[in-house]
Amino acid sequence: MSSEYLNTQELHQLTGYARSSGQLAWLRLRGIPFKADGPRIIVSRLHVQRWIEGKPTASHAGLNVSAIR
Repeated sequence: MSSEYLNTQELHQLTGYARSSGQLAWLRLRGIPFKADGPRIIVSRLHVQRWIEGKPTASHAGLNVSAIR
């Protein structure tokens, strides 16, 4: 069974970069959400799958300012 998050090898395969600086830049450019924990980069498989499918990858919808009166 695979983890909810990409492992180091999968992240390298996805981005084409072995170093975290290249991986971070690649993820940012494509709008894929991630968390950086020191040298470790945490990326959800769900976010990658949604990106591959061309669906929005935002982890939350944000504040609906128009609903405030």
